[in-house]
Amino acid sequence: MNEQATFHGFANPVDPTGAEMREWAYHPDSVSLAGLPPDWDLLVAQDSLIPTLYELAADGQCPARRFALHCLYIYTADAVRTDFRAHPKRKLKKLIDRAGSESDEQLRMWAANAQALINNPDLFDYADWCQGGLVRKPRRLLT
Repeated sequence: MNEQATFHGFANPVDPTGAEMREWAYHPDSVSLAGLPPDWDLLVAQDSLIPTLYELAADGQCPARRFALHCLYIYTADAVRTDFRAHPKRKLKKLIDRAGSESDEQLRMWAANAQALINNPDLFDYADWCQGGLVRKPRRLLT
């Protein structure tokens, strides 16, 4: 029987530190969310972890890169849909500006899509923004 190992490096998986997220992300089994709370992606897409998640999404060698990119999409949707009460607009704009100048196409696409959602909140689709649709099937949204 080939069972996936569970990462046990979190003091509290509901509220991980940036260091714990980095350790998990580079753990060989990070692509597995075994042993983590349901909707963990929604829990970690928070202000305190977003710089770490951005770094992980920017690293093409990170095993959890797609998860981190997915969290950037969740963070963006949460910010825009709450009219920036959940997350500060200036923090999101800083990330968008940074990603827009990256050489990585996936980060640039996230930045373009994030800006498109800010400009037109009607582009929000739960499956795309919160369930990983824009990560599984990357595309630029048209405004």
